[in-house]
Amino acid sequence: MKRARILSATAILLASLSAHLHAADDIVAQAKAYTAEATKSSLPWSGPTTGPVAQKNKTIVFVSADQRDSGPRGVAQAVQQAAKAIGWTYRVIDGQGSISGRSAALNQAIALKPDGLVLGSVDAKEQSALIQQAASSGIKIVGWHSSAKPGPAPQQGIFTNLTTDPLDVAKAAVMYVIAQSNGKAGVVIMTDSTYEVATAKADAMAALVKQCAGCQLLKIEDTPLSDTAARIPQLSATLLQRYGAKWTWALTINDMPFDFMSPTLQQAGYKGTGPLLGVSAGNGSESAFQRIRNNDYQAATVAEPVSQQGWQAVDELNRAFAGAPATDYTSPVHLVTHANIGLEGGKDNVYDPDNRYRDIYRQIWKTK
Repeated sequence: MKRARILSATAILLASLSAHLHAADDIVAQAKAYTAEATKSSLPWSGPTTGPVAQKNKTIVFVSADQRDSGPRGVAQAVQQAAKAIGWTYRVIDGQGSISGRSAALNQAIALKPDGLVLGSVDAKEQSALIQQAASSGIKIVGWHSSAKPGPAPQQGIFTNLTTDPLDVAKAAVMYVIAQSNGKAGVVIMTDSTYEVATAKADAMAALVKQCAGCQLLKIEDTPLSDTAARIPQLSATLLQRYGAKWTWALTINDMPFDFMSPTLQQAGYKGTGPLLGVSAGNGSESAFQRIRNNDYQAATVAEPVSQQGWQAVDELNRAFAGAPATDYTSPVHLVTHANIGLEGGKDNVYDPDNRYRDIYRQIWKTK
């Protein structure tokens, strides 16, 4: 009887292990299938094709959280190009990477009494009082990465917020890591809780890593982007000492930390091809493209089409000026890896979809 109970317990254990292994296999298979979709290029335009004609004699100001960050800098450049195409006056003010700097930039922008503002990674909660002040004075506001969700945010004074869905971005980054590691990744996540969108990405990435039975979430590290250059080298060294060979993947909320991580990994004897590699859940900076192309410690980035989003910001402002509703368009996720980096602008170290969005917006505005 006792032997029968032992055999029965063993059978249950083996069945449990089998189910566990199948679940692990399932998530790896799902991750590989998802990654194959996320790395596809040449997707057709799925945004708006109709809307108000160009509204005349408008002045807009781009308020950037930090022009050292390739994300808001790239959007600012695209907004400038689109503003010229639609016939508006444009100016950029740099928040210089600090809360006080962003407040000063917003105050300066409001004092100029523009028709519209574009917020480049300026967090809506952090600057809520000034954003509400601007909206109350009649200034139309479009955000880029200003909150955790895409779409209209009237409660925050924002006509609409532009971002690839942070949860989709987080999923693309983690699924790539699971796929590449065959479900055996040791992960550190780096975030900056100053930004709502960064917190949303980090939380989503952590939840997905925990769903991978063979993966291990070693640490969620909260470190300010504004102090990346000073903090990341020492932080990387500390994490290497603490986790050693267990740490095989670094997940970040944008590309900036990897700008300063490589020297530490080199000094520790790591090669650019691993065993420790980075994946960024956002932006797609020039330096990230170079690292991915050269197999230099970064394996992938979920690249935002910042130029396309800059043109969309101008189109959304034009709709606001005309009294039309915001669009519901959100850019689809695109994962840049070494295998697809030569496509759709990769040669120029930027993700710029080949879908004729500039021509389409000019047609909508009747400026062609």
